[in-house]
Amino acid sequence: MSEDRRVAGSTREPGKLGASGAERWSDYLDWQRSDLVDAVLAMHAGQRRRVLVPSGWSPIELLSHVLHMERRWFVWGFLGEQVRDPWGDWADGDPWRDESLDEGERSPRWAVPDGVTAERLAERLEAVAERTREVLRDHPLTARAAVGGRFADHPPTLEWICFHVLTEYARHAGHLDVVVELSHHVGPGAGTD
Repeated sequence: MSEDRRVAGSTREPGKLGASGAERWSDYLDWQRSDLVDAVLAMHAGQRRRVLVPSGWSPIELLSHVLHMERRWFVWGFLGEQVRDPWGDWADGDPWRDESLDEGERSPRWAVPDGVTAERLAERLEAVAERTREVLRDHPLTARAAVGGRFADHPPTLEWICFHVLTEYARHAGHLDVVVELSHHVGPGAGTD
């Protein structure tokens, strides 16, 4: 019987017979993270800051978001370490801080300062990735996140955090796939700033 090609979508996907447990989570997070970074860095520099979707984000803003998102969950969340500017991917800080507003009244937006490059964000994301690998190497998946960082009470397990973060990466990778496809149709200088 030959290999089922329907499950061989990416040559970088971790193998079906690879490690299990935390090492498997680490491998899948590495795969999703690197695919997203590679897609942004492969874009023409002008397209990285172009908004091509109605929700109003650019590829460089998405890269900043996943950097901050992963750090919020593993470093600030699981380890309970204080991090500088945990909501630094958002234009106005924590988009959920004003609980008096209804979901429809909130208009959170990602933002990246003009002087910040995609290459610099990719370097910072790799440093966050190394911390994630350390967490997964040094803690059991059943361990609960620390109280005092992101969580005041009811901290999730490390495995729950892995599921959540991998889901975020997969969702955003799909979003980025659409933008990459659109960018091929509009060219390097088109789009909405």
